[in-house]
Order: sequence, then structure tokens, then C-alpha cells
Amino acid sequence: MKNKKLESRLSGEIEEFIASRKSLNLATTKEDGSAYASYAPFAIGDECLYVLLSEIAVHAVNLQHNPQASVLIIEDEDDCGELFARIRVNYTVNATLLDWDTPSWKQGIEILAARHGERIHNLSQHEDFKLFRLTPTRGRYVKGFGRAYELAGETLTGEAIDHMRDGHKPRSVA
Repeated sequence: MKNKKLESRLSGEIEEFIASRKSLNLATTKEDGSAYASYAPFAIGDECLYVLLSEIAVHAVNLQHNPQASVLIIEDEDDCGELFARIRVNYTVNATLLDWDTPSWKQGIEILAARHGERIHNLSQHEDFKLFRLTPTRGRYVKGFGRAYELAGETLTGEAIDHMRDGHKPRSVA
């Protein structure tokens, strides 16, 4: 996509959509290579997502063993106009475990607390809770049939946005 005005508008839509959601779906890989799907409340900061996860939870253990994951943030099915084309953004991410009581940890906790309240401060005082920063490496924003966009770069809205024009292909009849 070469249209900077459209890229700017889409970036704003993506930011607004992500800000309207409070949790994300998280796909991680277990040590045996099998996939594991879960969810977590998240917050947005520094062009990445923050999640606070208990190491009792499988997804926290998985991220410590394999920091590559996939994130899906999706429109609520009760609010969508078309179930088969819900608005969504997904990212391939690299997860960074932030060390407790460092400036990065404190910043992430404050970002999460601003979004989710005092419970974050309470949970963060437990040893088993780990703070992860999820940095996108690429993504895709879908806002309906024929309106899908590749997001390139390590930002939530993409350093470049490319309209996927190949679309759906009809079956050939024999």
C-alpha cells in the first residue's frame, strides 16, 4: 500500500481497536512441541503488549522455554456484524521475561495497573507472577471480507501496511 493517508487511518483504527479490548488470546508452544491456547489480560506500552502471568499457568512456563508466540485480539462475537469476518489483529511476537524490581518491570506493572487497577499491584507481589513484554515481529489486521492487511515491523500498527489483494478464490467445477 502506497497511500500514506490510508496507512495513517488504518494505524489509528488498529490502535483504537486494540485499546477497546482488555484481553488477548495467546498461543504458545509446550516443551514437547505441542500447541497451547490461552488468554490473558494485557496492556499496551512502547509499541508492545504486557502480560502478567503466574508460572503456575502453562502459558507462562511455555514462554520461558520458547519466547516465540502468537497473539490474537478479536472483536466480541456478540458485537460483530458478521461472525465469519470478526474484526481482529494478530501478531507473531517475541516474549521477553522482565526481571523483578527493575525499571522495566516497574514500568510494565504501572502500565498494566493503569489499565486493570489495583489487582495488578497485588498480583505482582507474588513470586510466581512473571511479567512478559510481547514485542510484535509482524502482524495482520482483518476488518472484514476483502479487507485484510499485513503489518510489517516491530510495532503494533506496523511500520508498513500492505493490503492483501489475493483474496478468496472460487472452486473450479469439473
